[in-house]
Amino acid sequence: MEKTRQFLRHLGLPEGDCYHLPSSDKRFDDGGQYRFEVPGIQGPAAMRALLTELDNQQIHIHRVTQTKGIMSLTDEEIETMVALATHHHVELVLAIGPRATTDTSASANTPEGQRMGYRLRGQEQIIRAVEDVKRAASLGCRSFLVYDEGCLWLLNEARKAGEIPADCTFKVSAHCGHGNPCSAKLLEQIGANSLNPVRDIQLQMLAALRQAIDIPLDIHTENPASTGGFIRHYEVPEMIRVAAPIYLKTGGSVAKTHSWDTSEAEARARAKQVVLVKRMIDQYYPEAIWSETKKERPKR
Repeated sequence: MEKTRQFLRHLGLPEGDCYHLPSSDKRFDDGGQYRFEVPGIQGPAAMRALLTELDNQQIHIHRVTQTKGIMSLTDEEIETMVALATHHHVELVLAIGPRATTDTSASANTPEGQRMGYRLRGQEQIIRAVEDVKRAASLGCRSFLVYDEGCLWLLNEARKAGEIPADCTFKVSAHCGHGNPCSAKLLEQIGANSLNPVRDIQLQMLAALRQAIDIPLDIHTENPASTGGFIRHYEVPEMIRVAAPIYLKTGGSVAKTHSWDTSEAEARARAKQVVLVKRMIDQYYPEAIWSETKKERPKR
């Protein structure tokens, strides 16, 4: 194995998982180590309830992520969510609508189909995915959740060519199933602005990912029942230390499934989860730097 490890070192990649858990010296542009992201906010009512409750708790987050898909929203709903994001100084991430689970193929709904994640089947679905992004971009959104590596590559090319706004950013979903430094490096090279690895990524694996890439990592601090239901709040201080810059994806345990249609009451419950995670950080890693910049476009 030593020759393989040596070759990885030659490529600038970690030679294995980092069991010694080195501290990351990488940061967001404002010097912060961590930011909060609340996923699963599917429409304006839930988004307003979440942000109002966070204001009441005097705690700010940096991202709100809609996971059900752009094609599930009306133009008015998108415009309202964009306006809410602007008013509260948060980044709004909208999910690309076409995905395996909404396609006409039955394979995604079988045990074997789980291997394809949410990836797209056929070039027409790729085209529809790009149209989803173009529509949301025309209504003011600039951040998108991507489920397919080929679609990511194409969107990056479209961004460079001016087919979509140059300030669009792309977040790779955990549903792509990536969890190693080589995959992370590839995704960074083809246009990812942040990466959400598999939800059960262990600390030594997370540390190795950070050694390989510079873009932020988006890590679940908790999960819906459909994706394990585990709550990792006590691990968060170490997640920050070894993986900065990091988005802490918090509030997922309130939902039963990934695309759960969060109610206003559940949105407030997600806000409470952010407060609970922040308490863990303040108690066990008080020197961690909470990014004060509420919204920032990643540089490319």
